[in-house]
Amino acid sequence: MRAILSYADRLAGRGHDVEVIVPVRRKLAAVWRTLRGDRPRWLADFRARVRFVDAWEAQALPRADVCVATAWPSARVVAAAPDRAGVKFYFVQGYESLFAGTPEEVDPTYRLPLRKIAISTWLRDLMREKFDSDAEVIVTPVEARLFHRVEADPGTSRPRALMLQHSHVRKGVGDGLEAAARVKRQVPSLHLVGFGVNTPAGHVAFDEFHPNLPQERMAWLYSGADIYLCPSWDEGLSMAPMEAMACGAALVTYDNGGCRDYARDGETALVARRCDVDELAMKLEWMATDAALRAKLAAQGQAFITTAFDWDRAVDRMEALFRAAR
Repeated sequence: MRAILSYADRLAGRGHDVEVIVPVRRKLAAVWRTLRGDRPRWLADFRARVRFVDAWEAQALPRADVCVATAWPSARVVAAAPDRAGVKFYFVQGYESLFAGTPEEVDPTYRLPLRKIAISTWLRDLMREKFDSDAEVIVTPVEARLFHRVEADPGTSRPRALMLQHSHVRKGVGDGLEAAARVKRQVPSLHLVGFGVNTPAGHVAFDEFHPNLPQERMAWLYSGADIYLCPSWDEGLSMAPMEAMACGAALVTYDNGGCRDYARDGETALVARRCDVDELAMKLEWMATDAALRAKLAAQGQAFITTAFDWDRAVDRMEALFRAAR
């Protein structure tokens, strides 16, 4: 959502007429407007328009130069839109067959005659190899205004390892908890910190948990971590590890596909084979016990994340793709 709205906002700021069309039941739309207006309150001075509709309808899409699908349900609508809706694009932020729909529903959308923009080289390669469809790559940058190093001294034992709690099995939370438990037997001072929308039910395996922190507090959470642990099996890109790196945390991650644009083993992160808990635990223990390595990878990772990807350059690229297609 942040990427979609950030592009919409920045393109509108360059003088383009940008409208974000959101399907939502009428009563929910009324509640949203009452509480928040037609703009996301966490994106200050949002410059694009938001229009709520009961449902996406291809024939009802407005006249435009460019029409962008942002997920598999909207891809079919955009593909069916009349020519007046403009040149048709598909902004691919993940392989949604893995988590947001069945392959029977999702996979056909990647074969639709839409110009694709993927947020990672892994997604681009997947589009080519699995669906014989090319894609341009624009890696989503970290929002520097929100995610940068701040003062944070939580006053707990060190090292602190931060991990996202998520209910979807492909996020690999079980793998991360198992890896951390193994390392704790060798490094009792390891302090495992969790965060997520909701506190996990039942026994909480985290030493500390932060539910649903406001955006402006996330830099504090990331900055207070020595290590960010990402045990996710598959990711289109994954912003949380990138945000944590921008705030100075050293990354330990599975090779989940999307991380390949920023997680380089031994250079900007420690990377374990996908779904190999033994190697994940080994890499986490190495990062936890070698303070010099941890400091080096944290510094190199932070430098890479904050210089390789930039919002102005990303919007330049997207704007150029749109102009060239007209």
